[in-house]
Amino acid sequence: MADTNYHDTGYKELFSYPEFVQQLIEGFAPFEMAELMDFSTLKNHSGNYITPLFEEKFEDVVWSVEVTWNGISQRVFLYILLEFQSQVDRSMPIRLMHYVACFYDHLLKHKDTTPSLGLPPVLPIVLYNGSQRWTAKQDIYDLVQPEPPVFLRVYQPHLRYYLVDEGRYSDAELGLQPTPLSGMFSVENAGDSWESLQRAVDRIVAIIQADPHKDRVDKIVTRWIKRHLSRLGADVNLEQLNSLVEDKDMLAENLENLVKKERLQGEQIGVQRGRMEGRMEGRMETMRETALALLELKFGSLPDWVAQRINQADASELDAWTKGVLTADSLEVLLGKH
Repeated sequence: MADTNYHDTGYKELFSYPEFVQQLIEGFAPFEMAELMDFSTLKNHSGNYITPLFEEKFEDVVWSVEVTWNGISQRVFLYILLEFQSQVDRSMPIRLMHYVACFYDHLLKHKDTTPSLGLPPVLPIVLYNGSQRWTAKQDIYDLVQPEPPVFLRVYQPHLRYYLVDEGRYSDAELGLQPTPLSGMFSVENAGDSWESLQRAVDRIVAIIQADPHKDRVDKIVTRWIKRHLSRLGADVNLEQLNSLVEDKDMLAENLENLVKKERLQGEQIGVQRGRMEGRMEGRMETMRETALALLELKFGSLPDWVAQRINQADASELDAWTKGVLTADSLEVLLGKH
């Protein structure tokens, strides 16, 4: 399958819709965060805030939402970084500090706030879909090594981001959340298995059919699925796929054909592997017989432990013993018996 590239994942478009931002927070952030947020106040602030300190390109979206805490309401900015590189980026805490600083600078330059009024709180979120599990530090303070003495700790920077690592969630965990976003995570986690992908697509179609805003969600998810199938190199007529709901039978038939092809390829690989293993075992048996014959010629009748040692040996050991038998003084020395 083709390598996934973050430039055309479609996630930036996906998170331009407030319902998917809400699904991300409600489904994958701590419960205590979501229950404080009034999602009806979500406002999109996405824009180009970042100076090119880092060479790699990235995609981000910025939203604000009203949060009520101890009777006080304030607006919190959700800075969502879409991290779809194949490798875990261990410099992420540094990147996030730079990005958030640039965002604050943008707010000050555009008079959205002033130093005397104060800066609004920001929740940095990293959404990651790589095959490796995320292992980078989540707070820039943890990169300061070794930990400084107590009198210096207060002067070190702190910025923690919240991580959503798609691949960390099992199918069972995702199945507990009947949202289009969790369905998309299932589709991505299917990896290069057409059979798993078929099951994930069936699930997401069922989720859309039960959605009260079915037509709107269907259009959004269909565009995302088409991009995903295109990246995977799926042999599906994407031009005819205009609706996951209306065209589900056509898509199901195409995916079923891919599943059959995948199974056939798997069977062929299994047959080839079996033939290779058979040839290897035949070669090993010949090497064992040759080694035993040469040992008998050199040392005469062999004790039982020799045959056991020969049967347990690998190809490199058998080759070494066969070459060394002519100059060996004893079985024990040659075969390494202590």
